[in-house]
Amino acid sequence: MKKKRWVLGVLLAMCVLLSACAGSRDTVEQPEKTPETARQDSFILPDDIRVDSAGVPQLRVYVTDEKEIHEMDLEEYLCGVLAGEMENDWPEEALRAQAILARTFVIKFITEKQSKYDGADISTDIEEAQAYDFSGINDRIRSATESTRGQIVCYQGNPIYAWFHAHSGGRTATAEEGLSYKQDAPYTQSVESAESDQAPEDDAEWEAEFTQQQVIAAAADVGVKLGDSINSVSEGAKGESGRLKTIKVNGSEIPANEFRIAIGSTDMKSTRITDIGYEDDMLRMRGKGYGHGVGMSQWGAYAQAEAGKSASDIINMYFKDVDIVQIWN
Repeated sequence: MKKKRWVLGVLLAMCVLLSACAGSRDTVEQPEKTPETARQDSFILPDDIRVDSAGVPQLRVYVTDEKEIHEMDLEEYLCGVLAGEMENDWPEEALRAQAILARTFVIKFITEKQSKYDGADISTDIEEAQAYDFSGINDRIRSATESTRGQIVCYQGNPIYAWFHAHSGGRTATAEEGLSYKQDAPYTQSVESAESDQAPEDDAEWEAEFTQQQVIAAAADVGVKLGDSINSVSEGAKGESGRLKTIKVNGSEIPANEFRIAIGSTDMKSTRITDIGYEDDMLRMRGKGYGHGVGMSQWGAYAQAEAGKSASDIINMYFKDVDIVQIWN
């Protein structure tokens, strides 16, 4: 599995300052709601977003590898995103669930944020958007994208923050717990998540160690001054899923999510810590899972798809009270 995919769990946390979007659409005849998808007529794209005759947004995408902007429609762009976020040989329904969430992410971005690249609507830069791999596009990727064409996830008529992560370690987290998200995200929930046994062993359970200087520097990055030495490290407050909300260092409470990003999220893979201690000038910890734990677990989606669950089943397992809606055909 591509390393860049795991980075996104952290980078999505940087997008949580987006505000929810809303709108209205002229009344049209609605098809009957099904378990898979529902027509959504309370949300429309802002007028300043260019669309084609079918209503598909036309994007100016800054391609970082080429350092130039390419014009493409959202569905075309989404193929590269899906190939960047999941392996192209994964189960079909897992790919379809990821496609719907990835499309939701794009809609949320282009309606509420501005690309840092002049003249672009969005980019292939994982520091602002999602992973992208044009070379990974195959028939399975195109099928998952086309079969979910125009579908996004909404809560009460608004696109959600489509959070996902690599491996839950057995249980997902709410946005408040996993991302310290202070705004209202009632569609996130903490649920048991059976993860695929195909996941890398060091994603399911991992170990990491950090020097005293690394800990002092990471704490400083999140605004906590520890002085020149560390005397003690222990668990702080825990959330519903068992993830640490804080870590106590020299008696000071440090936000665990922010500390993880500062010290290295590919080493401290999650805040679902099972053991933590400080000895011989080294911080050592063990934990479960990979990523912030909010929303859909990708290895959980893999397991659900292998068990015969649909993309809709998967999304509704990880998010509550949401609808998969069709905003273009």
